[in-house]
Parts: sequence; C-alpha cells; structure tokens
Amino acid sequence: MKLISWNVNGIRACVQKGFLDFFKEADADIFCIQETKMQAGQLDLELPGYHQYWNYAVRKGYSGTAVFTKKEPLSVTYGIGIEEHDQEGRVITCEFDDFYFVTVYTPNSQNELARLDYRMKWEDDFRAYLKKLEEAKPVIVTGDMNVAHREIDLKNPKTNRRNAGFTDEERQKFTELLDAGFIDTFRYFYPEQTGIYSWWSYRFSARAKNAGWRIDYFCVSESLKDRLEDAKILTDVMGSDHCPVELDLK
Repeated sequence: MKLISWNVNGIRACVQKGFLDFFKEADADIFCIQETKMQAGQLDLELPGYHQYWNYAVRKGYSGTAVFTKKEPLSVTYGIGIEEHDQEGRVITCEFDDFYFVTVYTPNSQNELARLDYRMKWEDDFRAYLKKLEEAKPVIVTGDMNVAHREIDLKNPKTNRRNAGFTDEERQKFTELLDAGFIDTFRYFYPEQTGIYSWWSYRFSARAKNAGWRIDYFCVSESLKDRLEDAKILTDVMGSDHCPVELDLK
C-alpha cells in the first residue's frame, strides 16, 4: 500500500508545474496535499478512480488540505472539533477498516514567533485528538508538521535555533508526540541519515544547495510497526518548495 503526502504550496500553481503527471505516475492508494490555497469551485481536479475530500480555510487563498483515495473511507471528518482550530482547513480524517488516516497542515509559528503560543495550544489539542482516535483503531498522521525535530533534520541548525520550525518548544512538542506512542517512519528506517530534506526556501538558491529542512512527516501508531515497509522523501519531484513524502505499508 502506497501513501503520499505533499505540501503543494498552492494546488492551482502546482497543477501548472506538473502535479498531474506526478500524481498519475505515483499511483498511490492514498494521496494527500497541504496548503491548497483555494476555495471550493476554484479548481476542478479530474482524478479518475479517486474519491476527493477537501477542507478549505475560511480565509481565501490560505492554508487548506485535501485527500484523494482509491478506496472510499468509512467516514470522513474535517478539523478536530475545536472551533478555535477549525477555521483554517488544516485537518482531514479518513476512517478505513483498520486505521485512521489523518492529513495535517500544522500552523506555522511565524516571524518573530508571533504565533508560537497558539502553536503550543494547537500541538496539545491535536495530539489529544490523535490519541482519542487511537482508542478505536491505529492512526497514520501525515503532512507538513512545520518542525525539524533534530539537528540532522535541517542543514543549518545553529543559525536557525530560535526560528519558527526549530524552536526548542516546537521540537519538544514533536518529542511528546513520539513519546505518546507514534513513530517517525523516516527515522525508523533511517535513524541517522543526513542531508535529506522535504522543504527548501525559495530564497538564496536553497534547493540547488540542498540547504533544506525535513518538516514533512508520516507518523504512525506503534501498533502499525509490523506493517512498515519503507519511508521515502521524493527530493527529485519539483512543483513546490516542498517535495512529496511517501510511506509504504505491507
């Protein structure tokens, strides 16, 4: 079973840059995207053989997520049931027979950490949401989580120490997610791999220099460990400032 997640940084722009070619070639069982930056009716994406589910932000041209799945889910929910968090189209949960599939676009702490306090509350509420789901069946959570967990997860850890995405607070929240029983699947297979990133700034030719960050993840409940086959970061795929990430399950 092949699962793919991609922050497309605007799906309408990404479609102009080869999104559909990659989508067809990937032939994933479930394919999810973050940062769609669109409202209903702004794009008619024809994906034969897939069920489509979209969560739009209230604010136009901002945030947003979508899930495309070959198999129709048993149920689909949008958001995490908390008004404060559910205005930005950040979460979609698809229930299948043997797991919940959750795509997330975690809020960015922003310049000068203007939103760090909000981010901390989000992290606790989102983790509680995942654990509640897990009471019923295992959880696969994926998306742009807007944090580089360890120093090996970004090119320049020292100069980014207090920047959004690499604060001690954000990294600690990711540690708490793992401590709560989730596996960072890429690190499960490649615990000390360096130089593999999923996001590069559009500035300073960062991608050409591979001065990136690993901030896109597949995390799974411990109980799914035996089904893990491989985790990949598809650094050759262009079309966004992020590249897709993949999880293969038995």
